Amino acid sequence: MYEKWFGYGRGGESHWQKNAAVKLIRRGGLETTADHILFANGGQNAIAAALASLCKPGERIGVDQHTYPGLKTAAAMLSVQLVPIKTDNYEMSPASFEYACKNENIKGIYLIPDYHNPTASFMSIENRKMIAAIAKKYNQFIIEDASYHLLSKEPLPAVASFAPEQVIYIASLSKSFAPGLRLAYTAVPSQFKESISRALYNLNVSVSPLLAELAARTIVSNQFEALIEGHQEQTILRNQLVNRYLADFTCLGAETGIFRWLLLPGKITGAEFETLAKQHGVQVFAAERFVVGNSCPERAVRVSVCAPETLEELERGLIILKRLLNNHI
Repeated sequence: MYEKWFGYGRGGESHWQKNAAVKLIRRGGLETTADHILFANGGQNAIAAALASLCKPGERIGVDQHTYPGLKTAAAMLSVQLVPIKTDNYEMSPASFEYACKNENIKGIYLIPDYHNPTASFMSIENRKMIAAIAKKYNQFIIEDASYHLLSKEPLPAVASFAPEQVIYIASLSKSFAPGLRLAYTAVPSQFKESISRALYNLNVSVSPLLAELAARTIVSNQFEALIEGHQEQTILRNQLVNRYLADFTCLGAETGIFRWLLLPGKITGAEFETLAKQHGVQVFAAERFVVGNSCPERAVRVSVCAPETLEELERGLIILKRLLNNHI
């Protein structure tokens, strides 16, 4: 009876697995139905498929001035141009988005509204509504990267809930379940479903039937709630350590976030501080890794709260960072 999970099958095609996806997506702040669900081999895979199906080489999409590096590499591979859109208090500015719609010849935008990577910010509900309204007005697509939605105890409404016919909503399981579970659920508007489905087939042929079944059983049995709660508890403990050691510095982010955005004192740049920290055995990622186009990188680094295997390892790293930061005040 297990052969179907190890065969060359089409995981994600069964109605029961799609209903599990709907349940998980609802938990993240979006109501959808099984007929809108497509399966991908992780969030990065879903992003690449969305870009490949929605953009021709040379076409342009809008993004935050600092954004997820995987989006940058996927766009470069597909020759899709990224247009930086100004942010206001770390949120994409609706006015700047509308300006880009009128003047920058963009086809759509890519957003991470919750636990933005790298700045750890949240988009306000008001801005979500305004961004959605502008997308409708100018017939722009939105790729909503919801990889981190499930980290929150009370997720905010998805941007897709305000513009369901414009938004490709990507819910990755690796951040909330386990990094090795290379599976993402994508809620896709009817107008894009056929083209994105074709792109996913061309990239993957199929997703693993075993992973699709494993994820569905974990969700339907409600075991995923215990997994999420366990991750939240551990993440809160880790962020308490960050707050204790970096209390004298501006370190943005929520207690349930898996990374923080550390603004640097003095005149040291993010790239310089990344190099310095690495020389002392600590890996952080500079703003320069995330910056788009000719935008000016912030003097900041992303600190991964959950990358160290233990609290003790995290604490050792924070002690080193604190010492290096104090030397640059």
